Amino acid sequence: MDYVLAVVFALFLWWFSTGAVLYLVGLPKRTHGWTMAIASGLAILALIGLSVSSADATTLGAYCGFTCALVVWGWHEMSFLTGMVTGPRTEPCPAGSKGWPRFAYAAQTLLYHEVAILLTAGLLVFLTWGAPNQFALWTFLVLWVMRLSANLNVFLGVPNLTEEFLPDNLAFLKSYFKKRPMNLLFPVSVTVSTVVTWVLWEKAAAGTPGGEIAGFTMLTALMALAVLEHWFLVLPVPVATLWRWGLLSRAADTHDSTTRNDHEGLAHTSPVWAKAVVKRDAPLLTSPGR
Repeated sequence: MDYVLAVVFALFLWWFSTGAVLYLVGLPKRTHGWTMAIASGLAILALIGLSVSSADATTLGAYCGFTCALVVWGWHEMSFLTGMVTGPRTEPCPAGSKGWPRFAYAAQTLLYHEVAILLTAGLLVFLTWGAPNQFALWTFLVLWVMRLSANLNVFLGVPNLTEEFLPDNLAFLKSYFKKRPMNLLFPVSVTVSTVVTWVLWEKAAAGTPGGEIAGFTMLTALMALAVLEHWFLVLPVPVATLWRWGLLSRAADTHDSTTRNDHEGLAHTSPVWAKAVVKRDAPLLTSPGR
């Protein structure tokens, strides 16, 4: 039962947190400041929580550390997708770029984001140094390493680029993606990740009742999900269906923008009475609830 609960918890938290980030990022840009402020507050609480839970080797401590690590990771995802922490380069890849120059351009689009993650990893090492519960740190490192692997595979070329998850403000990143049947890194990534997943499962199976079973089981589930996400890059599977609810905010934002443009066009091309209607309706388009 301990294994089942840990797997279900990891799966749900991964699925829900991913969808929540996509939904919040898809909201109008005017909301991003408040979103990041709240996310930053949660991340600070999560850092405190994982620091305290690192001294707790029980099942509760493992769950707390895992959850706190995902919250901190969510902050980094949010800061990147909103465009607040990306890199010095915010332009499409120059035409004709190949090899190392293309890699350098691509790295510049993510530089600040990756440095922020590196600094956070260092902070987690500091906060959990010598503590019996290291599952928060390991969770964060699994997310980071597997994210790097996925990024490299998309850069080198895969059939499914999952471009639909990129918000409009990061559309320029698509120029750094490459669509091809396979790349040499992919089989290495999948093989090594699968081996690590099996090792973690063996750790979970051999763990003593309590924190080790829960912690290693959640790490195993997270690694298995990461391997599955890699396979999604090459298999004809509609991945976006899993988070269709998280992408709804983009459709709503597009509808609001279209409605706003229609009203503006009416104001410029219609008589005075039509302009009055547009002026009367304008507050509805900028209300906090939209």
